[in-house]
Amino acid sequence: MRLLPLIEQEKKKEKPDVNKSGPKSLHNRGDFIKRGQPTMTDVSVQQWGEVGGVDLWVLQSAQVRVEVLSLGAILRSVCCRGREGHMEDVVLGFDQLEGKGNLPEAESTESGYLSDQRYLGATVGRVANRIARGRFVVEGKEYRLDINNGPNALHGGLRGFNKAIWLATAVEGGVQLSLTSPDGDQGYPGEVQVSVSYTLQGETLTAEYQARSTKTTPINLTNHSYFNLAGQAAADIYDHQVSISAQSYLPVDDSSIPTGEIRRVKGTPFDLTTPVLIGPRLKEVPGPGFDHNFCLSFPGDSWTERDAARVCHPASGRVLEVSTSQPGVQFYTANFLDGLTGKGGVRYRKHSSFCLETQNWPDAVNQAPFPSCLLCPGEDYHHVTRFTFTTV
Repeated sequence: MRLLPLIEQEKKKEKPDVNKSGPKSLHNRGDFIKRGQPTMTDVSVQQWGEVGGVDLWVLQSAQVRVEVLSLGAILRSVCCRGREGHMEDVVLGFDQLEGKGNLPEAESTESGYLSDQRYLGATVGRVANRIARGRFVVEGKEYRLDINNGPNALHGGLRGFNKAIWLATAVEGGVQLSLTSPDGDQGYPGEVQVSVSYTLQGETLTAEYQARSTKTTPINLTNHSYFNLAGQAAADIYDHQVSISAQSYLPVDDSSIPTGEIRRVKGTPFDLTTPVLIGPRLKEVPGPGFDHNFCLSFPGDSWTERDAARVCHPASGRVLEVSTSQPGVQFYTANFLDGLTGKGGVRYRKHSSFCLETQNWPDAVNQAPFPSCLLCPGEDYHHVTRFTFTTV
């Protein structure tokens, strides 16, 4: 797996498929039909950032513009139209690779993707979300991971997939990013071949995840984009309406590990089965906000894409609808953003955005009743998530 220290080595390498003087258009095809009209997706690529080795891929349709980085398979930007036709970037991110880190409020908080500790836009793995105490047992052997979130392991470890440079290649309507995670990477067993494809068709961005392993290993991939449908510069998401297609959620302990209970949402602040305004609902949720898994399917259910969530910003008319084949979605309301500086000098603070992390249930490797997250040799890991941007 190519990690950050190798970025400097890339400075000396030529990348023949990238035009250093500007973006290179790779293809412009229109074979997707929606509502009776063909839509074309233009795909281009250019080098990006202060150091070599990182590419910026741009996917452009008539409705949506998406930027993807080869570092961390990051969604850097998603621009979509509001009710009046105005385009806004609705994904939080940075203007540079390198920053001065996430420093105290009184100091500079200029940040970049290399120092980011909040996973802005990143593909996270080998295992998204938390593993209790950073330990698990597979086939009778205990594995220990780096502890990077209180007493637990979070989002793959200290140098997870979000800190790797992925190999990017053009595909129809988008880009496929792939990497090899070696046996023992961050403490996990088995060499894993991983890919994520981002394709844009009209108003729908599809993320397709695939993996194979040489040993039995837990795996749970997701994208960790922070959204604000008013635009990434907006102060908060209190005026957004959210609904999640789940009848149950997972209560958590003080370190955000599921207790093992699968609780019905009815009669609780976690009942989002009909649209609710986020601001007032946050006042009813214990703790700093939402950071909980909502159960979309259960062990034994067939693999299929299901509606997961819908978020609407009434003032602009923007709507985000999410569907997925994953059994869960982690709804997170940016409870721990603390003023780091993002695109255009905007300060990203608590509740300035939301995440809809489609994934397996947290700590599934340690909780037998949960859907299995184990990938065995000879098996294929395959999941799909779709983000559709419309207006009302």
